[in-house]
Amino acid sequence: MKIPVAAPIGTDIPRPEYPRPDFERKDWLNLNGRWSFTLETCGALEQGGAGSKRLQGGDAGLFDSEITVPFSWVSPLSGIARDEKGVGWYRRSVRWEPAEKPSRIFLRFGAVDYLCDVWVNGKHVGSHQGGYGTFEFEVTTVWNTEQDNILVVRAEDYDHNYQARGKQGYGEIRGIWQPVLLEARPQTYLEQATFTTSIDGRIEVKSKIQAQEAGTVTLGLSFAGGSITHQAEWELQEGANERITVFQVDDPQLWSPETPHLYEGELRLAGSAGEDVVHTYFGIREIGTAKFDGRDYRWITLNGKPVYLNGTLDQSYHQTGFFTYPTDTEMRDEIYLMKRLGLNFVRIHIKPEEPRKLYWADKLGILVMEDMPCFWGNPDETARSAYEREALEVIERDWNHPSIFSWVMFNETWGLRTDSEAAGLTGGEGQQHYYLPETQEWVREKYRWAKSVDPTRIVEDNSPCNYDHVETDINTWHFYINGYEPLRNHIEEIVQKTYPGSEHNYIGGNQQGDAPLMNSECGNVWGIDGGAGDSDLAWHYRYMLNEFRRHDKLCGFVFTEFRDVTNEFNGYYRLDGTDKKFGYKDFVPGMTIADLHTPDFIVIDAPPCQTLDQGAEKTISLLRSSYSDQYHGQKLTVAWELSYDRLGTKVVADQGTLEVAWDGYGVAPLTELQLRMPETDAVAILGVRLLNAGGGVVTRNFTTFDVRGAEEQGNDGAGVRALSIPVNAFREQSFAYMWEALLGSKVNGGGEGRFVYDVQLPDREEQPLIRDIDIVFEAGAKRLLARNIEGARHRTHGIDFMHGASADVEYNPSTYYMTDEELHESRVSVWVDDVKIGEAVLADDPADSRGVLSWHYQPVHNLLEEAGSYGYLCQAQVPGRLAAELDRKRSFRLELRTEEGGISLYGRNAGRYPIDLLVRCR
Repeated sequence: MKIPVAAPIGTDIPRPEYPRPDFERKDWLNLNGRWSFTLETCGALEQGGAGSKRLQGGDAGLFDSEITVPFSWVSPLSGIARDEKGVGWYRRSVRWEPAEKPSRIFLRFGAVDYLCDVWVNGKHVGSHQGGYGTFEFEVTTVWNTEQDNILVVRAEDYDHNYQARGKQGYGEIRGIWQPVLLEARPQTYLEQATFTTSIDGRIEVKSKIQAQEAGTVTLGLSFAGGSITHQAEWELQEGANERITVFQVDDPQLWSPETPHLYEGELRLAGSAGEDVVHTYFGIREIGTAKFDGRDYRWITLNGKPVYLNGTLDQSYHQTGFFTYPTDTEMRDEIYLMKRLGLNFVRIHIKPEEPRKLYWADKLGILVMEDMPCFWGNPDETARSAYEREALEVIERDWNHPSIFSWVMFNETWGLRTDSEAAGLTGGEGQQHYYLPETQEWVREKYRWAKSVDPTRIVEDNSPCNYDHVETDINTWHFYINGYEPLRNHIEEIVQKTYPGSEHNYIGGNQQGDAPLMNSECGNVWGIDGGAGDSDLAWHYRYMLNEFRRHDKLCGFVFTEFRDVTNEFNGYYRLDGTDKKFGYKDFVPGMTIADLHTPDFIVIDAPPCQTLDQGAEKTISLLRSSYSDQYHGQKLTVAWELSYDRLGTKVVADQGTLEVAWDGYGVAPLTELQLRMPETDAVAILGVRLLNAGGGVVTRNFTTFDVRGAEEQGNDGAGVRALSIPVNAFREQSFAYMWEALLGSKVNGGGEGRFVYDVQLPDREEQPLIRDIDIVFEAGAKRLLARNIEGARHRTHGIDFMHGASADVEYNPSTYYMTDEELHESRVSVWVDDVKIGEAVLADDPADSRGVLSWHYQPVHNLLEEAGSYGYLCQAQVPGRLAAELDRKRSFRLELRTEEGGISLYGRNAGRYPIDLLVRCR
């Protein structure tokens, strides 16, 4: 797939900001930008020959191209864009002098994948192994402040099985892929300072200090504009020192996604060897788990209160920078786009995040579950030691981010199975035997190790799809199931099997304790045979979240995923950040996806759509789901409305309000609504709003009903006789591509063409005089896919999908693009006996939650057939001069002609409106 290159960055230095806002000094030089480069893929220079020596020495003639740092040499923004393993050699000439003398000079790398060696002025200054950790080398003794200095970096990446690579298949991380800088520090300096906060305002600061010589230093702290100060005096020995000091914040302002308060300021280490000033920040918050109100299971807590985690899986992939964002603004906007959806939590998938994106998570307020990157080979000693080294780097680097509440040590047993070539994409219980007992004990060891390193956060051993926890702080699981009943039954089963002592979701004889139950991956993309391709999320998403909120034990979820990626199209947004249209506001005015993420929520305990008879009575149960104490002890109002669309006019069949007590955390029965269905064929909508005392909307929800009866479609009781013609009952058609879908309830014509119908009007005994004739139908444009032209291709998705294999999405039998910002317009004209009586613009070929009938009448739950597709209500009136002729003839030829955009025609059991093609006579 061709990936377009982004517009040029509007600065000479890409990513000019300091890369670590949580630990920032002022005297530094950004080394991002153009470097000389050569990519050695054959290994010739790796034999220790003269060429390799000259490269180490910075021989300019051996560097045959230029690369833009900090972008992977595979990515378009690097200027190289070569997806090849090998050794990348980087060269740059730099002249720089620190502002203060004497200073120590450090060359710092955000991350380099995978083996890195660095030379300065021909002298080797250090090596590093690992693709995700931050590292640095002191270059003071080899740096010449009076002239140019030659920097040479060697980055080797051969994708060894022991490498912690994560999920790089979307776009490989190779070589330098995070910012590079020079930094000046005094002779004695702060190497690290970590904050441990308590909600009572107690703050512990643990400092690592490198001292040039023994002596006395003072650490001064100043935060919140100088309103919070503290000072500690220590005696240091030469070399490495660790010291702890504690101070108190009065009236602490707690950090949360709703109130992301940060205490910004500086640390000032002063002594005879100079003064080191580091700008930093901390957020006061506590993460934990707790039981409430006699329950024997825990919920996750933030600042001592339950928090419902509405989360998404973030692959952190950019289409031009790959895993390196082109600008700081785009990282900030990623967090904004999550919060815009009402999410309060993100799982960064199988990689640590760039520090500046974590900064924006801190600043804007979103909780982060951060994964460790996995390796893909056997869990042998080489892989284990490499993994352990990187995991420590990740935890130490990211400790101070208040947004991070959880570390995930492994994902889906990837890298934990021995000789597991037969393992599939999401595995299965039959594959657990590859997960050897000794590996399980190593995972337990890593869980306990992480808890000892960082006791302030929740740690998960393995985020599982194979029910194979060993020991963990949260009892999570993955599932990808489509279809309301299968999904409801699955969640019910998980909840019923979750209790202290249960062996469900655990392996090796290990048992559940009282750890919180939470979903850590869900969606419908892998719940479809052959994968869902690119399809509507909105219908499945609403009933899935409704089912989650129905269960008191469940305290959160992770939806796969935040954005589409190169071969997965199950994001809230497209890969380029454009919107997908969920369509909820057409069910309940003002409703967006954020209404499904509110801490106070009304559960509608009903399927997404039910078939009922006209006039049928139905009882609908509502549940209260509360994970906020904002309204506890108050009376709130439930406002409900049963409505339907009658050929473009909204009709309210019934409505009401009732006052409800809103007390306590968790899920409890709220009320029951007694509904009576309309006395007509209709897609009826039950819309529910929860209102606070001021009349403001707390949350919205809905469900639907397909109301059916003997009354003919389109009759309105005002002397109208409607003829209903099945859309597949055409006499002829002239499209290059034509097919039926949804058991004949939908017909598609691709490209220019026409559908022709023979219409027999009522005879004179039935209707003596026909004064007016209207043609009414539901139609959308027809976006031709490759499978419509060449035929569908069923593909088994294996582990290669995790390494970037093409989805061939347009050949996927389940693909039907979800409504988004890209429109595919067509135009339909209506002809009666070769007289054009009207035309309509078909704005798009949409598919989302509004295609109720196309979802409700899916033949098989785990196969998608044009699911969620729908059209627009089109109407044309026969002019009087032609009506007179038709009154005499009592028959005519109806043609629906389209331009290149084609047409989809929806019948009674498809689309949005419960009608066939209607001819309405008065």
